[in-house]
Amino acid sequence: MFEFVKAGGWVMLPIIACSLAAATIIIERLLALRRARVLPGQLVTLLRQWTERGVVTSSEVETLPLHSPLGRIVATGLANRHRGRAILRERVEDVGRHVVHQLERFLNTLGTIAAISPLLGLLGTVAGMIKIFQIVSTQGNSNFSLLSVGIAEALVTTAAGLTVAIPSLLFYRYFHSRVDELVVRMEQETFELIDLLDADSTNQEPLP
Repeated sequence: MFEFVKAGGWVMLPIIACSLAAATIIIERLLALRRARVLPGQLVTLLRQWTERGVVTSSEVETLPLHSPLGRIVATGLANRHRGRAILRERVEDVGRHVVHQLERFLNTLGTIAAISPLLGLLGTVAGMIKIFQIVSTQGNSNFSLLSVGIAEALVTTAAGLTVAIPSLLFYRYFHSRVDELVVRMEQETFELIDLLDADSTNQEPLP
């Protein structure tokens, strides 16, 4: 592995840095965007029960997992339930925008890595070709061992750049699709919550 990196020259250093950053982001986002973390089953089930009954009880509110992304939205809705539909909707949408921003965290960085990795590989290719021409201009083309150094640098950096870019781009697209799916689910649950909290509360148990 060290010989492979050494053959690619100095351009391999930023490519390796990009690969480490991409791997860290991918692992972190795989954990952060799990459905069970964003949309806890207990919370979704309880919201469904509230919607079916048309009642929000204080005993159930106390047991809610409100530290999840959806839980933050629900907590905001409950805190503003008596302030009118307009304010309720505004507060929930504000928190929703912050939640979506958190779900998209690091995705721009991952997309940037996917875009610049092939360019770094291309830079290495150009550097290798320049080295080849320098060798040819000073020693001719008979010394293949020296020419192979420039050829190796050109090929290794290209392959390394593409190796980093391809999975980075695939996961970038996957995470964006995942976020869109989760946002749609959260919007559905949020709109139902707003309708429930804004409805006539005569049959609801007062919250503390």
